[in-house]
Amino acid sequence: MAKQTKVTVPLLPLRGLLVYPTMVLHLDVGRDRSVQALEKAMMDDQYIFLTTQIDMNIDEPTTEDFYSMGTLTKVKQMLKLPNGTIRVLVEGVKRAEVISFTDEKEFYEVVLETFDDSETKESETEALMRTLLNYFEQYIKLSKKVSAETYSTVSDIEEPGRLADIIASHLPLKMKEKQRVLETLAIKDRLQLVIQTINNEKEVLNLEKKIGQRVKRSMERTQKEYYLREQMKAIQKELGDKEGKTGEIEDLTKKVEEANMPEHVEKTVIKELARYEKVPSSSAESSVIRNYIEWLITLPWSKETEDDLNIIKAEEILNRDHYGLEKVKERVLEYLAVQKLTQSLRGPILCLAGPPGVGKTSLARSVAESMGRNFVRISLGGVRDESEIRGHRRTYVGAMPGRIIQGMKKAGTINPVFLLDEIDKMSSDFRGDPSSAMLEVLDPEQNSNFSDHYIEETYDLSKVMFIATANDLSTIPGPLRDRMEIITIAGYTEIEKIHIAKDHLLQKQISENGLTKGQLQVRDDALKSLVRYYTREAGVRGLERQIASLCRKSAKIIVSGEKKKVIITNKNIEDFLGKKKFRYGQAETEDQIGVATGLAYTTVGGDTLQIEVSLSPGKGKLVLTGKLGDVMKESAQTAFSYVRSKTADYGIEEDFYEKYDIHIHVPEGAVPKDGPSAGITMTTALVSALSGKKIRREVGMTGEITLRGRVLPIGGVKEKTLSAHRAGLTTIILPKDNEKDIDDIPESVRNDLQFILVSHVDQVLEKALVGDEK
Repeated sequence: MAKQTKVTVPLLPLRGLLVYPTMVLHLDVGRDRSVQALEKAMMDDQYIFLTTQIDMNIDEPTTEDFYSMGTLTKVKQMLKLPNGTIRVLVEGVKRAEVISFTDEKEFYEVVLETFDDSETKESETEALMRTLLNYFEQYIKLSKKVSAETYSTVSDIEEPGRLADIIASHLPLKMKEKQRVLETLAIKDRLQLVIQTINNEKEVLNLEKKIGQRVKRSMERTQKEYYLREQMKAIQKELGDKEGKTGEIEDLTKKVEEANMPEHVEKTVIKELARYEKVPSSSAESSVIRNYIEWLITLPWSKETEDDLNIIKAEEILNRDHYGLEKVKERVLEYLAVQKLTQSLRGPILCLAGPPGVGKTSLARSVAESMGRNFVRISLGGVRDESEIRGHRRTYVGAMPGRIIQGMKKAGTINPVFLLDEIDKMSSDFRGDPSSAMLEVLDPEQNSNFSDHYIEETYDLSKVMFIATANDLSTIPGPLRDRMEIITIAGYTEIEKIHIAKDHLLQKQISENGLTKGQLQVRDDALKSLVRYYTREAGVRGLERQIASLCRKSAKIIVSGEKKKVIITNKNIEDFLGKKKFRYGQAETEDQIGVATGLAYTTVGGDTLQIEVSLSPGKGKLVLTGKLGDVMKESAQTAFSYVRSKTADYGIEEDFYEKYDIHIHVPEGAVPKDGPSAGITMTTALVSALSGKKIRREVGMTGEITLRGRVLPIGGVKEKTLSAHRAGLTTIILPKDNEKDIDDIPESVRNDLQFILVSHVDQVLEKALVGDEK
C-alpha cells in the first residue's frame, strides 16, 4: 500500500453508515457543521472526508467520537430538499487516515494521509479472490437478501482490494466489523478477513435454516394432531363411543358430582379436569393430572359410618375379644357414653403403651368393631422421612400423598378408627422429622385443617378416632406425647394368661392348624405349666407360639394314625415341648449375704434383678459391672457414700473402705440396664456384704435413694410387681409415695403379696435383713 501526499479537506461524520472506496451512494446531510463542511468542499475541489461515528446517538460529536480511518470521497451532485436537508451523491476515492485537525470551529477540517491499493496480482491473491467469490455465491443462495444479479456484477471485478470492499458492503455486518475491513490495508489480509466473515455468516444462515425447518415440522405435527383429535371427537360423538378421552372426562365429571366434596375442593378438581382435557394423552403431565384428580375423587370427603352407641353391646364385644385391660375398655365406653349424650365430639387420641404381645393392635380393631366404624392401620416403625406423613410435592417424579391420606382413602369414611402402630419407632434424619409432622395430625385443635403436600387442599381429620401404640414412651418427643392420652397396658398375670390361652389362643390355633376341638384337648394344669415353665414374658405372643407348637405336633400324631384324639396334661407336656425352659420363680432358694433382689422396668415389661456385692482385700476401690447406665452408676455411688456415713449404725467397720475393694455386679452383662429404682437394692446388698447379715430371699424391692437415706418414688409399679409375682417373691418393698399405684395391680396378685411401704433406708434394712433388730 503506497502512501501519498497529505491533503487537507473538510470532514463529514456519518451515523450508522460506512463508505468504502469506489462506492457510489446518496447521503442526506442535515446537521449545521456537516452542511458547512459540504459547502466548503464544493467551494474548493469537491473532495470531502467521510468517517463513521463510534456512537451514532451523539448529535454533536467531538474529535474523539469518530474513527480516524475513513474514506476520501468526491461529491458528484448536491441537491437541496424542501425540508432543509441536502442530498448529495458521493463516490469513494481512496482510504485515508486523519493526521491532525486544522479547524474545529464551524466545521471540522483535517489533514489526511491517503492510501492506494497496489494492483499487483499474485497466485495466492488470485486463489483468495476465487475462494471469496465461491463463498459469496453460496451465501447468496442461502440468503434471500442479496439478489443473483449482484453476484454477476461482483464477479466481473478484477481488483482484489475493490472485490473485498464491495462484497463486505453487501454483508449484514455490524459497524465495528465493517470498520475493521476498512482499516485492513494489506489486500491479502483484507481478503482473508472477508472470507472468514462470510464463512461465519454462512454457518449462521445454515443454523437458521435448520431451526426454521424444525419449527415448521413441529408446527405441522401439532396442527395435524389437533386436526385428527378434533376428527376423533366428532367420530366418537357420532358413534356414541365413550372409550376415548371425551368419555373419560364425562365419567370423571360424574364422579366429582357424586363425591360430595367441599366447594373449594370441587373448584380445584373442575379446574384440573379442564387442564387434563387440553393436555395430549401422550404428554407426561397428562398422567400426573389424572392421578391427582383420581386421588381427590376417591378420598372420602363427607361419607361417614353411623356410630353404634349401644354401650352394652360394645362392652360385650370388648370383653369377648380381650380378657382384662379394664382401663382401656372403660375409656372407650366413656367416649361412647359422652358421644351419645352430646351427639358431637372430636375424635379422641389414645396411646396404648406397653410391652409387646399384650394385645395393643388387636384391641384397636375390637374398638372399631364395638363402635361400628371402619378400621385402618398404618405402621410407623422405621419411618424417617417427613414426606411419609405429609406426602410429596406434585412437582416431584412419582409423587404421592402421605400415609395419613392413603389410610383415609383405604378407610373410605371420614370417621374411621385409625391405628398408628409403633409410634415410638419413628426416627429423624436429613429428610426431616416425621414426629414433628405428626403434631398436626394428632392435635384436636389443628387436625380439622390437615394439609398434605400432594393433595394441597385442607382435609378434615377431626372425626377420626386415632389410637397409637408404643412400647417405650421415653422415645416419643414431649410435644407429641402431650397430644395423646396415655393408657398403660402393663402385662398379664398368670391367671389372666391361662384365661386368654383357654378362651382365645387355643381355639384360634386349633382352627389354624386344621384340627377340631374333639381331636385336641389341653387340660388346665397343662396350660398352667405352659405359662410357668415355657414362657416368661409380659404379653402372650410366646405363649401362642407354644400352643401352636402343641397343635402342630398333635396334627402329626393324628395324621400318622397313632391316635385319633390327643390329650395334653401336666404329666405328658414335656413329651411335646421338651424339658422345661424356665424355673418357676427366680427367687433365691435360701437367704444369702450380699445378694438383693431388685425390681426393674424394661420396654418388654417388668423384670427382677439380682444385685450382688462381693468384698476383696484392697484400698476401697468401687467396681461396677453388668453394663449399667449412667443413672444406675450414680445410684451405686450414692449407696456407697450413704453406707460410709452410717457405718456405726449398721455395725460396719469404720475403715472398711481402706481395707476392701467392693465389686457390685448385676447379672446378664449383655443387657443394658439403667434407671434410678435400684438405689435401695444396692444399699441393702452393700450393708449385707459389709455387716455379714443375710437378706431375706422372699423380699423384692425398688426405690430411689438420697444421700440422707430418704426413699423416693419410682415408676412402673404394676409391671415390677407382676414380674416379682412371676418370680415367686412374696414381699415387696415400695416407696411410701407409690402407695397410690398399688390399686392398679390386679387383685389376684395383690392377695398373694405383702406390700411394705417405706420412706427411709432404715425401714428397708429392718424388713430385708435377717435378724436385724433395727
